[in-house]
Parts: sequence; structure tokens; C-alpha cells
Amino acid sequence: MTHPLSLAQGREYLAIPGPSVIPDAVLQAMHRPAPNIYAGALIEMTATLIPDLKRIARTEHSAAIYICNGHGAWEAALANVIAPGERVLVPATGRFGIGWGEMAEGLGAEVDVIDFGKSSPMDLDRIRDALRDDNAHAIKAVLAVHVDTSSSVRNDIAGLRAVLDDVGHPALLMADCIASLGCDRFEMDAWGVDVMVTGCQKGLMVPPGISFVFFNDKAAAVRAAMPRVSRYWDWGPRGDPAEFYQYFGGTAPTQHLYGLRTALDMIHAEGIEHVWARHQRLAEAIWTACETWGQADGPLRLNIEDRAYRSHAVTALRLQPPQGTALRNWVQENLGLTLGIGLGMAAPGDPAWHGFFRLGHMGHVNGQMVLGMLGGIEAGLCALEVPHYTGGVAAAARVIAGR
Repeated sequence: MTHPLSLAQGREYLAIPGPSVIPDAVLQAMHRPAPNIYAGALIEMTATLIPDLKRIARTEHSAAIYICNGHGAWEAALANVIAPGERVLVPATGRFGIGWGEMAEGLGAEVDVIDFGKSSPMDLDRIRDALRDDNAHAIKAVLAVHVDTSSSVRNDIAGLRAVLDDVGHPALLMADCIASLGCDRFEMDAWGVDVMVTGCQKGLMVPPGISFVFFNDKAAAVRAAMPRVSRYWDWGPRGDPAEFYQYFGGTAPTQHLYGLRTALDMIHAEGIEHVWARHQRLAEAIWTACETWGQADGPLRLNIEDRAYRSHAVTALRLQPPQGTALRNWVQENLGLTLGIGLGMAAPGDPAWHGFFRLGHMGHVNGQMVLGMLGGIEAGLCALEVPHYTGGVAAAARVIAGR
């Protein structure tokens, strides 16, 4: 066999499910000297961020900015509404649902987990039964992940609100939209979500470092009744600051704010409805390619069988181990294409871990980028002699062409 000629020179493509591809305009906006944090342009610009973030979250309520990653946003949200000893319900559909429950446990909450596995969406009937059995309303919040980045499942958050209302349960509905905001349709107010958390490094197209908690009046009332909330996590001053530093509990993340301003401008110029439609079309092209490669007895399988429950931002896949790791290594070394690991699908020491991988298609992505990624994957399947049906890229191209 001829030794492969590496074609990895040139600009690399990071096709992982976050951090996502950063637009050049965002990078350029961040590449500037540190600004004055006491007066002037930065203070004026920051005041414009909250209304535009709320437009993307589809809420008229409040938002707070935190200098942290998504795990920090989890803790910030919980710290404002859950006291030690209180109960939360976690319908888990992957590693990140479990992780949010672990965060709540670390803060002293009693956590009831309904684990739906790693390849299925939430079963709303099972959640209804659990809420109906809670006659004393001991459950103070339901922690639901809209898109679990590990499994790539997309859950029915509006349906979950309907279940809470049908049962007449007063628990807060808290949604993790870290992987989904700016990619999959999300309607905070229309869907009845009380608290939502997200980060800047996926659909919002900014390097990791800042996260956000959105909360409505019901959640604010719960916060007001809390016996105490740490000064740093308290969303009150951040959501309604009397002084500029209170937005951030201290020094502002200056360069990130300039990058975020540009990213929000890009999203609003495109229009959120078009952003959602673009992500859907590109996701459908990816699914079509993968379904073509793995049809009949092929080893390639999408983790979520039903398209109605697949994320438009990330796709989790599996091959026979160790082919998943071999494919990731081949495309990175030979093409400059980086695919995501199969996070949370198997323990790192388990040989099965090497069968899983993920494709990130969130934020600053377009048709030619997705076709390039798919072409790279098909080249890797050929080079590694992984059994597959041909025509995946051509099938994806027809979807992108609207045929």
C-alpha cells in the first residue's frame, strides 16, 4: 500500500461540537488593545448586548453575563434558585444531563435522575408520572438539556412545559441550551421556560470564556426568597446593574465583549429564522450522507435514529471500534480536518470508546464547509477500507441544492 501523502497543509477545519469555527470578523473585533473599563465606548457597547442576546433567546425577561464556561452557567443558575436540601428532577439523555445533575448535587441539592439512556429523547409520560407522584411539590426545578452535545439528541422542551402545566406542578423549568442556542429553534417565553443557560462558544461563535443565564419573573421571585446566594453568582446585580462592573461581578471580559458584539450583529443581519433554517438544511445533508454510507448492513450508524429528535448543531455517530478513532486520526493527519470525540458514550478505558465520534456543524458554517467535511470523511472511510456504500457526498449535495 502506498504511503499516504498528507494534504493537511492550509487552514484547518475544526468540525467539533464546540468551540465552533470563529468568524474572521469576530477575531478581528477582539484583536485590539485593552479598552477603558470605567467610561466610554465599552460601557456604551455593553449596554447593547443584553437586548440582542434576549432577541436570540426569544425572551422579554432578564439576562445575566458570567465569565465562565457552560459548567459555570449551570452553577450560576442553580445557585440562584436551589437551596441545599431541595430536590430537583433531571431527565437525562446523555452526559450533559447527568453532569448538570451532578452540579446540583455538589451544591447540596437532592437529585432525582430519570435516565433515558444515550440514544433516546425524554419520555414525557415517565416525567409526567414522576411529577404527579410528587404530591408535596418537593421538586423545585426540572433540569432539562435541550440538545445534549454528547448524544446529539434534541429534546421537546415545549412538551415538557405542557407536562408541568398538565400536572399542575409549580417546579421551575430550567433548560440547558449551551449546544442549541443560535442553531436549533428555541423559544424561551413561548415555550414557558423559566431559566435558560447557554455559552458563547457554539452557536454564538465566540471563543470560550463567557456564558449567560436568562430568567423570567417567576425565577426572579424564587431568587428573592432564597436564604442566601453567593455574591459572585447572584444574578440580581448582573441583570440590573447600577454600575458597569456589576454586569460581570468585577472586571469585564473586554475582548470577548467586542467579539460577541460582532457575532450578534452577524446573527441579526442573517435573521434568526434563517439561521435556524440554515442549520436544519446543513444537518439534513449530513444525515443523508451518513445514512447513505451506512445503509443496510454498513457499520456506520447515527446515534439518534429518529430525525425528529436529532440536533441541527451536532451529530453523534458510531463505527465498529477502533474505527471511530482511526477515522478521526486519519482525517486530522492527512486532511487537516478535526472531528469530535465520542464524549460520554463509553468510558475512556473501554475499547468501545474508540467506535464513537461526533460532527460539529454549529455557528459559522456553510454549504461548502459541510460538503468539504463530508468529502473528508468519505476519503477516510476509503483510505481505512471501512465498509460503506458510496454516494454519501453526492446525496448530501442534492440536499444542499434543495433537490
